[in-house]
Amino acid sequence: MPTTAAPSQSAEDYLERIHELIEEKGYARVVDIASTLKVKQASVTSMVQKLAELGYLNYEKYRGLILTDKGRAVARRIQTRHATLSRFFSLFGLDAETQRQDIEGIEHHLSPDTVVVFSDLAGFFEARPEILLEFKKARKPAKK
Repeated sequence: MPTTAAPSQSAEDYLERIHELIEEKGYARVVDIASTLKVKQASVTSMVQKLAELGYLNYEKYRGLILTDKGRAVARRIQTRHATLSRFFSLFGLDAETQRQDIEGIEHHLSPDTVVVFSDLAGFFEARPEILLEFKKARKPAKK
């Protein structure tokens, strides 16, 4: 596999979770990743090996997983994309669970340019709450 290949959707999920664990706990272990992603430890080990081969992380025995600069950059990009979508969906009053499901469903399929559009649109509505309110009033109620 060439090291210039973009990470897969699954690899992005792992990198995002590893980065979150490191931020939260100061380290990321296979067992923690498996438990939070609800996958088997063997699957995590396999993915960790692939990510290491691609240059996204290093595994240090007894110290756990260490993201490389390349891995950290991908993880931060993913976190920014996630935060942008959450910010955007929050403007429209979507509940946290709906947001989570929708973001997980679409975030890996959006181009960086599209994420910028969502960010710009969120900023537009945040700077013009009267227009956001007008939009919300004009919406038809959701059918249940």
